[in-house]
Amino acid sequence: MQDQQLLRYSRQIMLPEVDIAGQQALLDARVLIIGMGGLGSPSALYCAAAGIGTLALSDFDEVDLSNLQRQIVHRQNSIGQPKVVSAKTMLNELNPECQIVTLPEKLEGDALQEQVRLADVVLDCSDRFSTRFAINAACVAERTPLVSGAAIRFGGQLAVFDSREESSPCYRCLYDDSDDEAMRCAESGVISPLVGVIGSLQALEAIKLISGAGSSTAGRLLIFDALDTQWRSMSLSKDPACPVCQP
Repeated sequence: MQDQQLLRYSRQIMLPEVDIAGQQALLDARVLIIGMGGLGSPSALYCAAAGIGTLALSDFDEVDLSNLQRQIVHRQNSIGQPKVVSAKTMLNELNPECQIVTLPEKLEGDALQEQVRLADVVLDCSDRFSTRFAINAACVAERTPLVSGAAIRFGGQLAVFDSREESSPCYRCLYDDSDDEAMRCAESGVISPLVGVIGSLQALEAIKLISGAGSSTAGRLLIFDALDTQWRSMSLSKDPACPVCQP
């Protein structure tokens, strides 16, 4: 680690739970972020700032004026640009050392599987159940930890699914494919700082998983009520009939 890196990340390195070894693990890591919207924006910013060595950003959409209320990695002059290009510009300004891989496409099939295989941690910042199910299946197959976030209206959720642990459930254990596909903030609305809260926690969980600091939330579902500023924590267990994580 170079002197400039020691200075840049000094406030993390001084934490005994992180130290030099944890920071080096972050610098050596690759994180895949799927969705550069409200959740992906703060997730990417904090991952880059914390020193994640490589961020792979996947999104097939372009920046729209209505995005700027909550998607803080984008700017007014980014309207019309692919979101991954806009995000790369901002992240490079924040931390030029962070390598940004742009994937301006909807990751599916073999392409999704390959990107999950390359990643140390995957952050699911998408907003469709079909996408989430596909990401989960790829993470289970590759045994790659998955940090899932969701936010709509005034409610948010966070969960970590770590298939490296035999006792950890997967996303499909929590939801089935009959759940409402249309529950998206584009149709239902979302309060702006809520996605910042959930997206920041996704970045935190990724940093903990990579550095070894603390314990992850694997096996729990955290539910945030922004109107009353209250958290609830629910225990999750494997579904013995899960078609994804059960043999």
